[in-house]
Amino acid sequence: MILSYAEAIKKCGNSYQLSQAIKNGLLYKQEDGIYSTRKYESELSIIMKKYPKAVLTGEYAFYIYGLTNVIPEKYELATPSKSARLNDVRIRQIYIRDEVFNLGIIEKDVDGVDIRIYDKERLLIELLRNKNKLPYDLYKEILLNYRMIIYELELWRIQEYAVLFPKSKMISKALDEEVL
Repeated sequence: MILSYAEAIKKCGNSYQLSQAIKNGLLYKQEDGIYSTRKYESELSIIMKKYPKAVLTGEYAFYIYGLTNVIPEKYELATPSKSARLNDVRIRQIYIRDEVFNLGIIEKDVDGVDIRIYDKERLLIELLRNKNKLPYDLYKEILLNYRMIIYELELWRIQEYAVLFPKSKMISKALDEEVL
């Protein structure tokens, strides 16, 4: 189990007892402010514990859903537009307008780690909005995989999301021409 500093203090009682628990191997310090009952934790679980309000998006989210087999170098985390900067070399922070930040957030279990991630419908909107920022071959691979699962998606949700974003007509046009 991964614990924040506050949770570790609550579990141990105080900072001295926390340091003793670490010394005795009852808890393990993963990085500043993150502790665990296991010696090794996945990088994804540490990042999601460290940034609990952020949402996994972008290339890593496509990888989680199996829409690409390319493992990205960095985790892309979406945060509201006025959020503080995340200073972590493993992360690429994406600022999202407050009005659309919460659209499509779900909790998903990935290899025993609970993560906040956008649903497939929201990620399709993100793919179409940011197609010029992705390598062409990666964009085409993800798009092809979306075409294969289009009947599993809730199309009404995609249309509902698309209307709320800037350039909604461009998104709808790309949706009709490239996906459906």
